Amino acid sequence: MFESPGSLTHDPVIRAANLGKSFGSVVALRGLDLVVNPGECFGLLGPNGAGKSTFIGMLYGAVRSTEGQLSVFGMDPRREAARIKGRLGVVTQDNALDENLSVLENMLLYAAFEGLPRSLARGRVMELLDVMSLAHKAHATIQSLSGGMKRRLVFVRALLSRPELLILDEPTTGLDPAVRHLLWAQVRALREKGTTIVLTTHYMHEAEVLCDRLVIMDGGRVVEQGAPRELIQRHCPGYVALLAPQTTDDVLNVLGRDPLLAVHREASSVMIRAEKLPILAQACESHGLTPETLRPANLEDVFLHVTGKGLSNEA
Repeated sequence: MFESPGSLTHDPVIRAANLGKSFGSVVALRGLDLVVNPGECFGLLGPNGAGKSTFIGMLYGAVRSTEGQLSVFGMDPRREAARIKGRLGVVTQDNALDENLSVLENMLLYAAFEGLPRSLARGRVMELLDVMSLAHKAHATIQSLSGGMKRRLVFVRALLSRPELLILDEPTTGLDPAVRHLLWAQVRALREKGTTIVLTTHYMHEAEVLCDRLVIMDGGRVVEQGAPRELIQRHCPGYVALLAPQTTDDVLNVLGRDPLLAVHREASSVMIRAEKLPILAQACESHGLTPETLRPANLEDVFLHVTGKGLSNEA
């Protein structure tokens, strides 16, 4: 059901060069360089205020850059926003659904905005409702839907015009794991059919599962970029033990002097990392520490390493 966009070019879908944006004296984005290739899922990670939403707004002309260059499908969003919008779909952070209309009425109205012929719109809407397990709610009011159903409906809306570029702006925030995994499956299906996807998320595991490549942003800048596994191997290879926050500073100071260990304290936990699991286990045992969690290093550890702060502190 998810058709390939059928692009005839291998040129980047998005190209940014030294891109910047200031709001008065506030610099929201500075010196951004990145390329998003056809058919990949590209992630934008960072705390609130990192510049992610500013960049997303630039892609379809809602925000105008103050320096640098940006092209989407080879077009400048400052001059050709309408043509760009005709080729992309957006899953916004806000659902923005008309509470006074039914599910089907909402989607048919949006299909009309998108220019879908009336003869095709209803079939397209019902097809997508079925894929998102919402067909049984076609005539239900928006008010009667759960939060997860509303998010799935926003996906339906974004896919009505078969977009070549799909922007997912915090698509699964606040959803339970079952709904999140349902949406992940649909994102994978779209990517496999050739849709280019740009994803912003505060969920590190979501980015690790879905993204081919990603950038980590902080303070309006890109501080690191690459494939998830490459970033983990580059910055945080090995394993992490999470300890109770009451772990004493004396113990942590001793562990911190060990060149084979990396130690970091946060408000809610203490993290100790080592490249080899036996080294980590021996360090904990020798100090009588029982980890609350022992796991392989992940993208959240990379974020902590390159920014000096946990994403949860800023999200």
